[in-house]
Amino acid sequence: MGSTVNGSAKGPTAEPNVVPLIDVLLVLIIIFMVITPRVPTGLPTLIPQPPSSPGAVASSDAIVVRVLQDGKLTINDDGITWENLQSRLSDLLKGRAEKAAFVQGGDEVPFADVARAIDVMRGAGVDHVGLIASAAIPRTLSGRAKISSTSPAKRYS
Repeated sequence: MGSTVNGSAKGPTAEPNVVPLIDVLLVLIIIFMVITPRVPTGLPTLIPQPPSSPGAVASSDAIVVRVLQDGKLTINDDGITWENLQSRLSDLLKGRAEKAAFVQGGDEVPFADVARAIDVMRGAGVDHVGLIASAAIPRTLSGRAKISSTSPAKRYS
């Protein structure tokens, strides 16, 4: 604390000395600047890129695992059981340079089943697992799908 003796008629007054406070703040700023780059980041993700041409069609040799209700599975529309999933995927991945596959689960399928399918896919040697989301249907407050034949602008009003 600093004080002035001859500056006022009221007597001595106390003034805070802010120089040590600024020193402490500068040290804290330097510490946070050093620590910040070492903060771990999240999981690496691949963002889908738009097709190079407007008429590009998805590859027909893609592997799509669909998890259906009641624990049923399909690989590219061929029915399969949980026990045979890993061996079938391993067979499909042989000779492929890019070991990627997709998984799709319905709205009523528990996420645990989809996660189990992803785990089996990773165990079969799939390096990149893509998620396919089902098209969302707008619903009314009663829970039923709202279907209309009017123009898109008026459809959901």
